Amino acid sequence: MSDTVVVGLDVGGTSTRAVAVTLAGERLGTGRGGGGNPTSHGAERAAAELLTALRGALHGVDPTRVRAGIIGLAGAGRLLADPHGRAAFDRAWSQAGLRCPYAVHGDALVGYASGTAAPDGTVLIAGTGAIAAQVRDLRLDRTADGHGWLLGDTGSGFWLGREAVRRLLAALDAGADPGPLGRRVLTELLGSAEVAARPRDTADALVQAVTRRPPVELARLAPLVVAGAVDGEPVATGLIGEAAASLVESAARIRPAGATSPVVLGGGLLTGDTPLAAAVRAETARRWPDAAVRSAGDGAAGAAWLAARDLPEVTDPVALHALLVPEAA
Repeated sequence: MSDTVVVGLDVGGTSTRAVAVTLAGERLGTGRGGGGNPTSHGAERAAAELLTALRGALHGVDPTRVRAGIIGLAGAGRLLADPHGRAAFDRAWSQAGLRCPYAVHGDALVGYASGTAAPDGTVLIAGTGAIAAQVRDLRLDRTADGHGWLLGDTGSGFWLGREAVRRLLAALDAGADPGPLGRRVLTELLGSAEVAARPRDTADALVQAVTRRPPVELARLAPLVVAGAVDGEPVATGLIGEAAASLVESAARIRPAGATSPVVLGGGLLTGDTPLAAAVRAETARRWPDAAVRSAGDGAAGAAWLAARDLPEVTDPVALHALLVPEAA
């Protein structure tokens, strides 16, 4: 079993991470690329970042040892329905020297698997985007939100960034002080916190700065909101509260009241010591007091476990989970 290698990838809007591990739990390599979501970046660019991450993880590893792989990807269904996008991913897989099959799953399932080996539960993810999903027998059963930046992803990094800009524009329209968060946003987007003599000129410049960039880049403003909330800035604190309420409400659409199965929180905004993570944990505990709330671990490792668990030599998937995903053990 120690000779068998599996590969897992966690593909997000801002980064792509890959890991190669043995069934004995030995981590042979990791790799990282840029944003690899084909919906946000296009199939060819996404596949190029996938290849970069794969090559990093497989450096010094004989690719013929790899028996299976899983790619966790937001919008997996769109990729699977797009022949051009799937062909681009197939080429990247082959160019990495891999000849084994791979499967594509939604990032929600991969995030869930990085937090628990329980077959049933709920996962709530907030990163660049946001989605809630109910998991049954380690398959996505029902989902809520995850509709993308244009139609949904409420409470996500994109949502926080967009709302921060909208609050700032409203203040400029009213001729009001932009406040600490507004000044941080102005500095980030325009290079200065100064407001022109005619606030409308600053508002117009702000709109132009945003619209010149890909929409997904609004998610880069989310850390400013988080930092503002840490400092107690009122607008930032209010946005964090709205985001937390919206995220938990998404989970409540698909998770029964009184459910006791685990809840896994994933994505950069819900893992670690962040104000949004704390607010979502508190609201989750209030709604489902008897459920264990776990933090997602390494998504790439969770994907590797999903790839490995169906191999015939794996007889104890739970024990394997503890080996491959130690953060969630």
